Amino acid sequence: MIPRYSRPDMVTIWSPETKFRIWFEIEAHAADAMAELGVIPKEAAKTIWEKGGKAQFDVARIDAIEAEVKHDVIAFLTHVSEIVGPDARYMHSGMTSSDVLDTCFNVQLVRAADILLADLDKLLEALKRRAFEHKMTPTVGRSHGIHAEPTTFGLKLAQAYAEFSRGRERLVAARKEVATCAISGAVGTFAQVDPRVEAHVAKAMGLTPEPVSTQIIPRDRHAMYFATLGVIASSIERLAIEVRHLQRTEVLEAEEFFSEKQKGSSAMPHKRNPVLSENITGLARLVRGYALPAMENVALWHERDISHSSVERVIGPDATVTLDFALARLAGIVDKWLIYPANMQKNLDRLGGLIHSQRILIALTQKGVAREDAYRLVQRNAMKVWGGESNDFLGLLKADPDIRKALSEKELEANFDLAHHFKHVDTIFKRVFGEA
Repeated sequence: MIPRYSRPDMVTIWSPETKFRIWFEIEAHAADAMAELGVIPKEAAKTIWEKGGKAQFDVARIDAIEAEVKHDVIAFLTHVSEIVGPDARYMHSGMTSSDVLDTCFNVQLVRAADILLADLDKLLEALKRRAFEHKMTPTVGRSHGIHAEPTTFGLKLAQAYAEFSRGRERLVAARKEVATCAISGAVGTFAQVDPRVEAHVAKAMGLTPEPVSTQIIPRDRHAMYFATLGVIASSIERLAIEVRHLQRTEVLEAEEFFSEKQKGSSAMPHKRNPVLSENITGLARLVRGYALPAMENVALWHERDISHSSVERVIGPDATVTLDFALARLAGIVDKWLIYPANMQKNLDRLGGLIHSQRILIALTQKGVAREDAYRLVQRNAMKVWGGESNDFLGLLKADPDIRKALSEKELEANFDLAHHFKHVDTIFKRVFGEA
């Protein structure tokens, strides 16, 4: 991913230096297990750690070797032999390249998931704080982009909190699913390497042994991982769109923080644009795009092919780096989000009380009016407000003799109580955040 949308901790996971260090650890732990089993000399395993464990692998040298041999793992092992010396011949005994590549890839994905989980925790913390801050701040709820009925801004944020909580649970499951290790040799039969070697490496690397790996770790695990990242990205976009819509000039119920020296437009000095949320909307599209090739990687030829390899070299770093950046940016947006309750109230009042139409409909039916008739009576008055003839829905209802036959002025007024819509906010918050 380009530096503009990258953060250093996640980038480090995918650096060549980190990759080669993980490769070495896999090989060295395997050597330890083989030494314990008497397959290779114990002194050789000790030398591998002593010389290779403190070495700085030369990426340029490995690349130069690969340019000649056309094989990345062989190039790495050749370079390690230059460092370790003759005992390096015991490395990789009975193993195949996929044992190293797949196990390393899963280690990287697990580490990336840990960063993403920390990102989600920060976002959830910001959402929860702002939700309670605006738990009872009235705002209009919209369906199809049109004013519907009152809600609270805190409920909007509670919904986002619940959604990202589900995303976190999915990521925990995806992390567990992808945290497997395969040291099973060619076509995965363990013919040349004891299964106990795999068990040792798995434990040392914080993984679990893959039950059956053919020669590669099955890619349905990775498909689920990247699909989970895609779902989280979709949740990012959902909240980002809310930020963008609420910042529209005609709405302006909330807007992104705008720093003192920030400039919104090269041409128009007055502009304050929702550029951060627009940015992560675009990044979410990228992350979702990586899910499909991960799914297409599941179908490989027989015990293995490498059609998945080129895909994963791209989507592994790009998807995790991009999502890490987007989550961190979204947490910052929520943390500094400027909220305008007065504008929310102004918009609530914009339709002259039409947001209470359902309550009048229900009140009429409870007085014995047929629902079809009640709907017609309420709608004919509502359309006068909608069409601009009046801005006083309650006044029109009071003046309608057919409605007054069923409802008194006090009964009509009682159904325009805004607090009625918020009587179960506490219940919803308890469902989302718990009793605390």
